[in-house]
Amino acid sequence: MTTHVTAPHRRPSRALTLPPVIQGGMGVAVSSWTLAAAVAREGQLGVVSGTALDLVLTRRLQDGDPDGSVRRALAAFPVPAVAERAVARYFTPGGRAAGSPYAPVPRLGLRQNALVQELMVLGNFVEVWLAKEGHDGVVGINYLEKVQMATPASAYGALLAGVDAVLMGAGIPRDIPALLDGLAEHRTARLPVTVHGAGGDEHHVELDPARLLGDDLPPLRRPAFLAIVSAEALAAHLVRDERTVPDGFVVEGPGAGGHNAPPRGRPTRDDLGQPVFGPRDDADLAKVAAVGLPFWVAGSVGTPEALRAARAAGAQGVQVGTVFALSAESGLRPDLRRRLTDGLRAGTLQVRTDADASPTGFPFKVAQLTGTLSDLGLRADRPRLCDLGYLRTPYLRDGGAVGYRCPAEPVHTFVRKGGSVEQTEGRACLCNALSADVGMGQVRPDGYEEEALVTLGADLDGARRLAAAHPGGWTAAQAIEWLLVPMA
Repeated sequence: MTTHVTAPHRRPSRALTLPPVIQGGMGVAVSSWTLAAAVAREGQLGVVSGTALDLVLTRRLQDGDPDGSVRRALAAFPVPAVAERAVARYFTPGGRAAGSPYAPVPRLGLRQNALVQELMVLGNFVEVWLAKEGHDGVVGINYLEKVQMATPASAYGALLAGVDAVLMGAGIPRDIPALLDGLAEHRTARLPVTVHGAGGDEHHVELDPARLLGDDLPPLRRPAFLAIVSAEALAAHLVRDERTVPDGFVVEGPGAGGHNAPPRGRPTRDDLGQPVFGPRDDADLAKVAAVGLPFWVAGSVGTPEALRAARAAGAQGVQVGTVFALSAESGLRPDLRRRLTDGLRAGTLQVRTDADASPTGFPFKVAQLTGTLSDLGLRADRPRLCDLGYLRTPYLRDGGAVGYRCPAEPVHTFVRKGGSVEQTEGRACLCNALSADVGMGQVRPDGYEEEALVTLGADLDGARRLAAAHPGGWTAAQAIEWLLVPMA
């Protein structure tokens, strides 16, 4: 029996005004500002990826910012001195010398200095500001709940740029509605952070906007918040408390690209080592609809027929990734995009669910592409190091201090920090690999260059049909026109 849950509305639901197609927030700058802007200009929700935007900002500056877009956005930042410090520190006229490494950015921790937070705020501001420039469409930003320590400063930068929607998944985003409420009023934000081994002791990361940027700050508009969930039970749970209720949901199935929720029940793997998903892993859309908030469906829905079916099931529309990841405006390296679309046309491209690749422990979709870390041999040969650390997790050390560890770091280091050898097996450094996907891979002093690891959704039908219709490649506008045909 379906129980109708009435959501406590402490604010009008902003999600009700969002369009039927949400473009997925993919990778590190795969969902770049150019892609989000192209989608928004077509009347749909363009979404930038909010992952590692401090890194993206500084590496674009070190590559010379050839079209001046980063510096143009920084010139619009409401506190010029902060933007000027970043330019002075990282901008390299003409770009880095070939083969020279990128300068590091400080790693995240629970206690953050001004440089860490300034770069996070600026990176998110720049990406959203550029995505919104020159049109009146709607733009969102996608965050990973697993990257908790980055969230307050990242979200504040997006709000300063006027972001219209925030989306978050890969965890339970119960604290984000209250966080956005406070940041929209420039209040000090404290976000709880999971520290392994801490028991009931609370740890948090804090952002004080006035201390960081001063008191002369513009009024902000609180964006809509869409929680990305994989089950109707989580949707119902989030609406039980007015402090956790979102403005809507993206209901993501196991076919979606990037991280997936682990299968329910006893874990099993198929002959290829993929986790086996079953009917229990598909959300009951009727029960999601009964929760009473608008929702969009994601995962294997990148076709006109899937959009029509989602709307028939009560959804506002769909969130689509793969057809946009392979579009002309995507941040994906052109050589990778070309090889992927060639594989589509030849019928040889495969996407597998890798149970081990992600340091988060969540299953992760990996496009099988030679010369990338989908090749387990190349993955094993990569020197193990964790120098970016977006996916490292805090843990309680002996004596009560907080340390940080990642199962993709050197095995002996991870084990010394209380991890196990088994947790390190098959892990890939997603932080560096996803940066390489968009042409920002690090070059090591010994000459080693970081390899890419590409993620796409499991269902390639929509992308395959677009590839057949557009032999020279397609734009975001052409993908949207195709998706919306049944709604004309």
